Amino acid sequence: MSIKRIYDDSDSYEVGEDDISNIELTAHGNKKMTIYKVTYTDNSILFVGFLEHEVEHRNHGIKEREVLQIKFKELTLQNFKSHQDLKVEFGDTTQITGDNARGKSSIGESIIWLLYGTDMLGSKLDPSPDTYEADSTKVELLFEVDGKQTFLGREIAKGRNKFYVNEVPSKATEFNQVIEQLFDKELFLSLFNPSYFFTLHWEKQRGMILQYATAPANKEVFKELPKPQSDKLSELVKKQSLDDLVKIHRDNKNKKEKEHIAAQSRTKTLKEQLDQFGSLVPVSSLNTEKAQIEKSIKEYEDSIKDSVETNQRINFLNNKIDSLTVQIDQGRDNHTQLKAREINVNCHACGQELKEDSKQTLVDNKESELSKIAEQVNPLIKERKSLREELSSLEYIEMDEKQQEKKNQWNDKLFNIEHEMNRHKQLEKLNKDAKESAENEKTVKESLNDSIFILDAIKAFNAKEAELQAEKVQGLFENLAIRLFDTVKTTGELKPTFVIQMDGKDYIKLSTAEKIKAGLELRDVLSEQSDLITPCFVDNAESITKFKEPNGQLIMAKVEAGKELEVVTGE
Repeated sequence: MSIKRIYDDSDSYEVGEDDISNIELTAHGNKKMTIYKVTYTDNSILFVGFLEHEVEHRNHGIKEREVLQIKFKELTLQNFKSHQDLKVEFGDTTQITGDNARGKSSIGESIIWLLYGTDMLGSKLDPSPDTYEADSTKVELLFEVDGKQTFLGREIAKGRNKFYVNEVPSKATEFNQVIEQLFDKELFLSLFNPSYFFTLHWEKQRGMILQYATAPANKEVFKELPKPQSDKLSELVKKQSLDDLVKIHRDNKNKKEKEHIAAQSRTKTLKEQLDQFGSLVPVSSLNTEKAQIEKSIKEYEDSIKDSVETNQRINFLNNKIDSLTVQIDQGRDNHTQLKAREINVNCHACGQELKEDSKQTLVDNKESELSKIAEQVNPLIKERKSLREELSSLEYIEMDEKQQEKKNQWNDKLFNIEHEMNRHKQLEKLNKDAKESAENEKTVKESLNDSIFILDAIKAFNAKEAELQAEKVQGLFENLAIRLFDTVKTTGELKPTFVIQMDGKDYIKLSTAEKIKAGLELRDVLSEQSDLITPCFVDNAESITKFKEPNGQLIMAKVEAGKELEVVTGE
């Protein structure tokens, strides 16, 4: 059975009953649509929707589509263009004949104006009479939808629009809602007027065809791909969509290409450094030589340890004694100067001689300051004496310059050994870095290759999907060739397009008769795929003599020179 998917870009799918493991109602999309979640036996999931005019399928509780048929019964025109008062009764076929400017096309236009307020191609239309004056224009249409009659009317009187639904005056919104619930505007216009579809933008044309033409499911496409690509993508799409995978891996590819170039450069640089590193003295030999030199230095330092300590003590004592001497001399100078200073027995303010008790206070203060200086200097004299006694007991030991020179040579050798051992460490780190760089280069390359593989697989998927989709779409047509994709020369990727040809010619280059034939075939495909049958109005029918009649009512307008307007119906 055929069901329509609304979850992904309005693509449509054919669901086979044997492939379904479970079907459950998930939500109601709107008044026209009920949404189901279909789980396949391979655990893949598809969301599908059915229109309200579809009937219940007993086996699965899922809805199977039923064809919706619209039949025109009677059309009444009052003051519409050249038609002052015209009634048209429709049959399975309706022949409208007459000379030019007799209002044949206006009959078809009146129906579209009634429904949408436009002409047959969806453009603005003035329905006012052409050759006479009238206060109002009115169009009424009686039609059946699956046997149920509906009456619609539109009128312009004194510049105001009036609408009727089943002869009841209605608001414009109510009138439009009735029509919208019956059929989609673009679809109806394409079915009613075979020329209308070709006036649409190619993206709209493409969307309509794909909306009603079944597209291949992912698993159908996977079956056609090489197994490695199929296995990889079928696993990845369980978590992310193909569009998201393209974004992820295109971004990763760009990043890893740059990282791989950098990784290659680093690996090359490290390898060159290794090649240029040169030979090394074995570590075991360096350790042996280092131990021997350190032993010699220790023996030498042990032998001169006491001499060094004695000489250092003598130097310390001399420095300390010199420091104490400076402090003692300074103290003595201060004591001598204070002792020699006379006491001023006169008041410094008034100049009068001080009293005896004040004089005695000054004498006592001077003696106190002298005592303090003596108390500070005497301990220093005692300490200096002690240090001089210690210094007199010590004897300075001269160092052996040859031994010191030998020690310096040993230290130079140690420095060279340490340098050589550091080169071993540098080489070890260089080898480690080179190994890590090579591993990183490999990891980056694997990630890059993985993204390239996935992108190529998706490109192959898209190409195969396009091929299968094109085959399915093309299979709907007998005489028309449909192209859905073009190949971008620079990248090899597919880009959407929509081109219709007949006998190798684009639609725009077809003759009038060929355009009518092309329009009739295309509108029948749309009708069959959408399960909507409407009347079809063929204008300029005199241009075509032999053609496959469309499903539904056929209304033909033909030019017959010198003849007044005539409408003939037939079964």
